[in-house]
Amino acid sequence: MERRTVRRYAGERFYRAVLPGLERDLPLVEIEAGLWIASDVELILGDVELLSRSALLLSEKVKSFNPEVVLTAEAKSIALAYELSRLLGHGRFVVARKTLKAYTGDHISQEVKSITTRSEQRLLLTKEGMGRISGKRVCLLDDVVSTGATFKALEAITKKAAGDVVCRAAIWKEGPWYDQENLVYLDLLPVFVSDANKLSKLIRG
Repeated sequence: MERRTVRRYAGERFYRAVLPGLERDLPLVEIEAGLWIASDVELILGDVELLSRSALLLSEKVKSFNPEVVLTAEAKSIALAYELSRLLGHGRFVVARKTLKAYTGDHISQEVKSITTRSEQRLLLTKEGMGRISGKRVCLLDDVVSTGATFKALEAITKKAAGDVVCRAAIWKEGPWYDQENLVYLDLLPVFVSDANKLSKLIRG
């Protein structure tokens, strides 16, 4: 594990994230007692420059896997999925939804509980989404991967839809947890810990 993925919290309010060509200050948010993460939600939901630049950098890394479709989870990374798909020359991308609507119709689903959600959720893939994934080379996309719970759920849905996951892509890999192969990311985000015992445990993995 790379030590810089876990740091001792010393009262910082922001973490300066640096990507090629831009820098952003991410507010630190305590998601459980003694554990802080750098939150990118305000950037991913509106920072056009960051989204455009990140998608361009990811597209250059993802191309070698030759994906035919991008699959993301509702709703934070939809704009990123659009821009990445456009740069890859794809006419469509697919979104796994989190809410069952009256018009959803036939679908498949998968349970997921990420590090930033307090309750278990489900990802849903419509019949139309299944058709766009079936038999295709799929790139899973998220803005941040930490424990990998969202990617695992997206991968399970892809398998149910008879698709083939060829890569996983994210702007940031966060913390020490995720170590799967075929992960494309631009930089590491550390997590911040105030408790010495928890810090040592995370560093040791």
